[in-house]
Amino acid sequence: MRHGRPKPLYADLPFELYVLPVTMLEQNCSILVDPDTREALLIDPGGEVQGILGVLATLKARPKQIWLTHGHFDHVGGAAELREAFGIPVLGPHADDAWLVEDVEAQGRFFGIEDPGRSITPDRWLKDGETLLFAGGTFVVRHCPGHTPGHVVFLDSGHDLGFVGDVLFHGSIGRSDFPRGDHATLLASIRQHLLSLPDSFRFIPGHGMASTIGVERKENPYLREIV
Repeated sequence: MRHGRPKPLYADLPFELYVLPVTMLEQNCSILVDPDTREALLIDPGGEVQGILGVLATLKARPKQIWLTHGHFDHVGGAAELREAFGIPVLGPHADDAWLVEDVEAQGRFFGIEDPGRSITPDRWLKDGETLLFAGGTFVVRHCPGHTPGHVVFLDSGHDLGFVGDVLFHGSIGRSDFPRGDHATLLASIRQHLLSLPDSFRFIPGHGMASTIGVERKENPYLREIV
């Protein structure tokens, strides 16, 4: 296992937040832990399930839900195994990504990945505008297509924190050259749902370091045409 005991991000949250890079693509799997009950939420557990299990054991945390931002294998590949291990529901992404999450093996063949994880049918698809709760956090689901047609993000305005998958990165934006991606749609999603947030709003992207909307509004070269 390459993960030791992770360090929590941000001291002002009502939950503990840990971010683990998993898979060969260094995808960010986020683990939120209720400090009182030690119940956990997993966001985008894309692979390296044994490593995730090891970190959960170290944190003395037990997952209660899995949330998925979109259907690419590096974000969903470990969800089926973790759902079976703990008997917990998987929520998301939007139903427009059903073709992806339900055929992860085909993604592996497309990208030349020998073990992309397992296909999964979520317990519930998510819709734009609904609210999900965890350990004092109130997350609004926003449908943000463009990278994939069914991509969603989870935004907690009360704590200036969001999980945005592969829509926006520090210094970059999501790719739109994959099947059913669309650059103009991606930019429209960012403009409507992310650039409308305050500069102080923090986000965990699907890959790479965390950032804020203010930093990206000012410095991200890919946003110049819409800022």
